[in-house]
Amino acid sequence: MNEYILIGGMMLVTFGVRYPVLALLSKVPLPEPIFRALKYVPPAVLAAIIVPKVLMPSGEELQIHISNAPLIAGTAAVLVAWRSKNLLLTIVLGMLTLWGWQWLIHNGAL
Repeated sequence: MNEYILIGGMMLVTFGVRYPVLALLSKVPLPEPIFRALKYVPPAVLAAIIVPKVLMPSGEELQIHISNAPLIAGTAAVLVAWRSKNLLLTIVLGMLTLWGWQWLIHNGAL
């Protein structure tokens, strides 16, 4: 029961902090440079989440070597995204590369 109270409290605090700002901003017209800058927020957040997991899969030290499957798969995904501009293809080939590379590492091929 305490977990539900805790989650409810966190929800109220999060909502209470964010709603007044959003309500105020909905009434004020924002300049165009702000809208252009906001387009970069999702890629920046995704990069902040993904890059540490790719470069430090164990979470402790930087691992830039051929047996780092997330690094190889991430590099492949970046190349596919750059060349094809196709999100589905990028995801599918990135995951296939990750699974294939992990299989090669696990079976001693690398």
